[in-house]
Formats: sequence, structure tokens, C-alpha cells
Amino acid sequence: MNAPLRDPHPARPIPVLRPATLGDLDALVALEHAAFATDRAERRAIRHAIRSGTMDVVVALIEGDLLVGAAVLERRRASRIARLASIAVDPNRGGLGLGGRLLDAAEETARSQGCERLRLEVRADNGAGIRLYERRGYTRFAVRPDYYEDGMEAWRYERLLQEPATEGRP
Repeated sequence: MNAPLRDPHPARPIPVLRPATLGDLDALVALEHAAFATDRAERRAIRHAIRSGTMDVVVALIEGDLLVGAAVLERRRASRIARLASIAVDPNRGGLGLGGRLLDAAEETARSQGCERLRLEVRADNGAGIRLYERRGYTRFAVRPDYYEDGMEAWRYERLLQEPATEGRP
């Protein structure tokens, strides 16, 4: 029962997930620029998220200290609904399952803060993101036209956080 977890793909590094610190700020800004062509968070906003009592920034590291992904979670003090503001993965590190691992971490963080639901927006043209969220049991509940800087609409998704999701099971 207590056997160590083994990666089914031994050549793939297993990321370490942890809360972001101000020491990660430069790497988070660089990740934001690598991962997103538009709608990037500014340095000041990332610094605020790291310091905030109602936001959490989770980073994914491989090879010791190489930051390759991040998730930003927002909460309101009186609400049981958390919002996944962003998942960013280094485009050179696709296929490592980082998006799913960051989503798991965001869900666990939201649950630990007493949240019952997690909501998010995703670009309507982000097929990989949409597939990930739908596989994990997220349900689309709204569309926001002209949401992103370039005019793309956002699809809004939500999931109950009663128990951890498993791939292919809502």
C-alpha cells in the first residue's frame, strides 16, 4: 500500500508542485510570456497574487528548480466558489501532464480553503484545455463573447469539488 509512486513514463520528469514565492517572480513572468501571446498577467499582478491572502499560485518545477508551469487560484472571503484564473505551461514542456497536475493542485487548494466549486474561463479555440476540463468533469455553463484581448469568446466551466476527479470520470 505504501509503495512509492512510479511514473508510467520513466523518461518524463515528475514535477514538484509547491506554492510560489517571490523568488519565483522572474520565472513566472517569463512563463507568462512563453505561454500566452495575449492577455498576459503583468509582473505587478503576479507579485500581488503571490502575496495575496485570497489567491494561491502553485508552481510546477522539474530538474530541481526549473519552473515549467503555474496555476493561479482566486477566492472571495465569503464565497464557497473558487476561480481558476490561469494555468500556464511552458510550451516546450507539453505532453508531461503538467496541465492536469496543476489542475489537481488547484482543486485540492480550493477544497482545503472550504470551497465547494471551481469555476474557470477558457478560450473557445483552446481545444486541449477544453478537453482537459471536460475529461475532469467540468460542465460548460456560460459563454462570454469578446472576453479576450483579441475578441475571442470565453467558455465558462464549473465543477463540484466534493471529491478529487479521476480521468474520464465526472
